[in-house]
Amino acid sequence: MQPDVDLRAVYQKRASPRWRDRVIRWVQPPAPFLMNPAEPKDFPLGRWNLYIGGAGRVVDGYTNIDLFAMPGVDVAADAEALPFVEEIFQRIECDAVLEHVRHPEKVMAEMYRVLAPGGYAHIVTPFCHPFHQYPKDFRRFTIDGLRQIAGPMEVVAEGWRTGPAATFLVFTIEFVKLLLPYRWWWAITHVGCGWLLFPLRYLDLLLFHAPDARRIGNHCYIWVRKPPAGVSPSPAPAVIPQTARAPRPFP
Repeated sequence: MQPDVDLRAVYQKRASPRWRDRVIRWVQPPAPFLMNPAEPKDFPLGRWNLYIGGAGRVVDGYTNIDLFAMPGVDVAADAEALPFVEEIFQRIECDAVLEHVRHPEKVMAEMYRVLAPGGYAHIVTPFCHPFHQYPKDFRRFTIDGLRQIAGPMEVVAEGWRTGPAATFLVFTIEFVKLLLPYRWWWAITHVGCGWLLFPLRYLDLLLFHAPDARRIGNHCYIWVRKPPAGVSPSPAPAVIPQTARAPRPFP
């Protein structure tokens, strides 16, 4: 069994001022994926919003939680037991988190509990994507799988964030690395293959529209809405009001 990844070390290395780490960041190739421009992002923010698993990211307008206390993390907490009162957040972002938790149904239940009636949650998960420990990697999801664990929340949008071209690129790079005997060669291969192959990511602009893209899509998403109290679900509004960074709403 592989040891747990030291997440603190991973995040600190990304922002390290050491010359070696700066050089590594400088030579990194562009990402081997292209975000789907059709993915909705216009569901409304509220006074308080929650970002689950945002360590290492700038998430203005959200209370940012992750497993460890680090710069940028507002609350160190387990997503399976959120330390917040009920029905307090208008919007929740859960981006590439559910594959790393032991009980995704518990996380979804917690999201439902703290989400305000009429509020929205955005869940993104990998489907065809290499194994990655942050700190563990337990599973993969399809859109149907996300629908199944949405519980009583209404699915208002779904689709693919990153497509088949991204799948091809990330697996090609990992396959080439497997052929090499030394770990320091992996880094050189990652950089070289990344720069050589990244233009192929633009194929996803066409493949996002292919009916069979779901067979080898890279990451999928759903937007869900908690039903308003005593009101039937209605279509989502299309305006995102600007809000300040949220405080820490502990019970």
